[in-house]
Amino acid sequence: MTLLVAVCAALAAWLLVAPPARARAGPSTRRGRRIPGLDWLPVPVVAVTVAVLVAMLGVGLGLVLVLAGAGAATAHLMLRARRARTAEARRALVVEVCEALGGELRAGQSFVAALEHCCGLWPALGPVLAAARLDADVPAALRRTAELSGAEGLREVASAWQVSHRSGSGLADALGQVAVTARSRQGTQALVRGELASAQATARLVAGLPVASLAMSAGLGGRPWHFLLATTPGLVCLAGGIGCAFAGLLWIDRIATRVLRQGA
Repeated sequence: MTLLVAVCAALAAWLLVAPPARARAGPSTRRGRRIPGLDWLPVPVVAVTVAVLVAMLGVGLGLVLVLAGAGAATAHLMLRARRARTAEARRALVVEVCEALGGELRAGQSFVAALEHCCGLWPALGPVLAAARLDADVPAALRRTAELSGAEGLREVASAWQVSHRSGSGLADALGQVAVTARSRQGTQALVRGELASAQATARLVAGLPVASLAMSAGLGGRPWHFLLATTPGLVCLAGGIGCAFAGLLWIDRIATRVLRQGA
């Protein structure tokens, strides 16, 4: 029994902290493609694992595990939201960098001097500035920086640099076209994000409805909190309900992220 408890606890911990499916090879990939749905599968699996632990360990420790799982799931969703905001801020910075770099070049500044000014706007361009000073591969440095979430637009800047050097055309004009395209893409994403906001708000509202129902039941003289928090069947139901709720929120969030990525 002790060994089974340890195995279940280790499985739950691993599923909570495991890296995303895209970052690891395994059954979720086949010929470089991910199987839809496996990205959010760990959430309900964790809920089932916690439910098994609740049934084996009793009410006291089971409640602690349920609350810990809910806290971990909440932290995961908050981290995803924070990463999304950071990526959006980087996209805006890429547009500003393109416009500033093109303006500096039109004013007669050298590329290195223009990059120095842009590094003041976005310090992450430091490796690109170092490559330009050493006369190294600037497009490669730009593409490495573009691997940051939200900085994908720097790949277009790298392509503009290569086209400008091969054809002899002005880099400022190419950067201007890149900035116009990026601005248009931002407008499209803002429109899509606005359309998705109602669906995401509805999902959050539906996830919170059970709490309101429990409060109403308690106000009418029922004892739902005692059943959920002080009995083994109740804790199992609570673990399953929390797991399904967070799985739904994560599923909606990933659908929205995929739609925004396709519109980029």
